[in-house]
Amino acid sequence: MIPDFQTIMLPLLKTFQDGEEKTSKELREKMVSYFNISIDEQKEKIPSGKQPLYYNRVAWAIAYLKMADLISSPLRAVYKITEEGKKVLENPPEKITINFLKQFDSFSKNRNPEKDTELDDNNQIVEKTPDELIEIGYKQVKNELSLQILNQIKDCSPYFFEKLVLDLLIKMGYGGSEMANGEVTPKGSDEGIDGIIKEDKLGLDKIYIQAKKWENCVGRPEIQKFVGALQGKRAKKGIFITMSTFSKEALEYAENLDVAVILIDGKKLANYMIENELGVSLKQNYKIYNVDTDYFIEE
Repeated sequence: MIPDFQTIMLPLLKTFQDGEEKTSKELREKMVSYFNISIDEQKEKIPSGKQPLYYNRVAWAIAYLKMADLISSPLRAVYKITEEGKKVLENPPEKITINFLKQFDSFSKNRNPEKDTELDDNNQIVEKTPDELIEIGYKQVKNELSLQILNQIKDCSPYFFEKLVLDLLIKMGYGGSEMANGEVTPKGSDEGIDGIIKEDKLGLDKIYIQAKKWENCVGRPEIQKFVGALQGKRAKKGIFITMSTFSKEALEYAENLDVAVILIDGKKLANYMIENELGVSLKQNYKIYNVDTDYFIEE
């Protein structure tokens, strides 16, 4: 298990007991060895997938020790222990935590003065790095938005749901992203097909759609009926979308067909709507910056 960044801080500081300077790479390697972080764990990413989780946590452990002036950086990506850091190691605590670092004036000065202090008193939250907290917050907002979207869909008519599904697929790039290439089939004449998307101008290649505004789980029999409707159209591509879920049998059945049938449940539907900005609007946009270390390199 990859340790949280607070657990990393004391062992990291102790690596400087030899008095030598250490690079970021050396510190990461020492923490991998100290905590026996496996190869698979080293591949584990933060929620955005942009950086290894252990890499991120070691980086934040370094950052917090620097904030408290327990270590310093004489060169880019090179660190050494300070006199204050040496004093800490003379009588080290069981663990270096955020609360432990608060005793150092430099830590309070270097931290963001607008940071919510309540976060520090919640151990489950403090164990996460700021990058992880941002992504956790984003996921919570997105999950809540997904629930709101599905609740809105519940209040819509089945016909509007069919139109919504077509709008989404067009937004996703099907039909050349042109609304004219998608149509909702007339009521009573769909024969198990709710919508059609033309993938070429002449309509020689089509995607057939079934949209079920159900709250109950969709089982295998419904997928079999849809496949029968596709065969009646001699179609090779179909998309079955519901605002609920699919049974295990339905999912397994769809995976072993000669025709391509894609199943999209309510969770995926809401996420696709958010990703393609359908039925949602931008509330707030935050920019997160990194230091451009190349800028500070002197020729």
